[in-house]
Amino acid sequence: MKLREILKSPVLPLGKKWEVRKRKDGYESDVTALVRAMLEDEAIREDQRWAWERWRNDADALKR
Repeated sequence: MKLREILKSPVLPLGKKWEVRKRKDGYESDVTALVRAMLEDEAIREDQRWAWERWRNDADALKR
């Protein structure tokens, strides 16, 4: 993956709902459960992985 290449953000269908299932073994906020559910979507997971890698590896981005 080249960090200079920009990926297109995932396009989600209008009205998309994620099934939010909180963990049973301890406290989990609604937001954390929603983010976990969203990351089950392959397009969102790939987009977030790419963003993390770019942020982590691009020293120029940190200078701006």
